[in-house]
Amino acid sequence: VEEGSIGGFASHVLQFLALDGLLDGNLKVRPMTLPDVPIDHGNYDKQINDAGLSASHIASTALSLMGQKAEAMEVLAAVTSK
Repeated sequence: VEEGSIGGFASHVLQFLALDGLLDGNLKVRPMTLPDVPIDHGNYDKQINDAGLSASHIASTALSLMGQKAEAMEVLAAVTSK
């Protein structure tokens, strides 16, 4: 997770993993970066939530990677119902 744009630190990590063959097995990676869209001004928590980088979004992504799609959706549903 990075509060930067696509092409930042995550890209370098993925490049390293790919060159070393670490992406050839069971390793699952999902870079999470700021979207390439304008984000409305607001408090930090609202901006992070709007960008999809909140703790709940991170947890949902991790659950999804582990095959727990229903649980991942529950975590996101709890965020949107607030």
